[in-house]
Amino acid sequence: MIDDSFRLTSVDVKHHDFRPARLGGYEKSSVEEFRDRVAEELERLTRANQELDAKAKGFHEQLRAFRERDKALNDALISAQQLRAEIREQAEREAQLILREARAEGDRLLEAARGEIRKLEAELKQLEKSRRAYLGQLRAIVERQLAELDATDSAPARPPEQTRAENYEDPRAEKKTPAWLDSLIKE
Repeated sequence: MIDDSFRLTSVDVKHHDFRPARLGGYEKSSVEEFRDRVAEELERLTRANQELDAKAKGFHEQLRAFRERDKALNDALISAQQLRAEIREQAEREAQLILREARAEGDRLLEAARGEIRKLEAELKQLEKSRRAYLGQLRAIVERQLAELDATDSAPARPPEQTRAENYEDPRAEKKTPAWLDSLIKE
C-alpha cells in the first residue's frame, strides 16, 4: 500500500541530499546520474498521470453528460407516452361528444321534418276538403243552371210584338239576382 502523505516529485529527487557515507559509499557522479534519470522518469510519470487524470475527468464529465441525456431522453419518452395517451383519450372524448351532438341534431332535424310532414298533411287534408266543397258548389251551380235552362226551354216564347220600351230596364229598379249567384253568395 502506498502512503498518500508521502509524494515524491522530480524536484524532490533532484534536490535530495544524501548523507555522506562513513566508509565508502557510492560514487557521487553515478548517484547524481541515477537521481537525474529517476527525476526525469518521475516527471514523465507525473505528466502521464496528469494526462490520465485529465482524460478520466473528461470521461467522467462525458459519462455524466450521457447520463443526463439518457435521463432527459427517458423523461421525454415518458412524457411523450403520457401525452399520446392523453391525446388519445381527448380524441375519444371529442369523438363521443361529436357523435352525441350529431345524433341530437339528427333527432332534432328528424322531429322537425316529421312536424313539417304533419303540418303539410293537415294542409293537404284542408285543401282536399276545400276542393270537395268547391266541386260540390260548382256541381250545384251547374245543376241549377241546367235546371234554369230546362225551365227556359219549356217556357213559352214571348210574342214579337214587344216594343222596345218594354225591353228597356230602369237602372233604378231593383234587379233580381240569378239563383246560381245567390247560391254562391250564401255559401
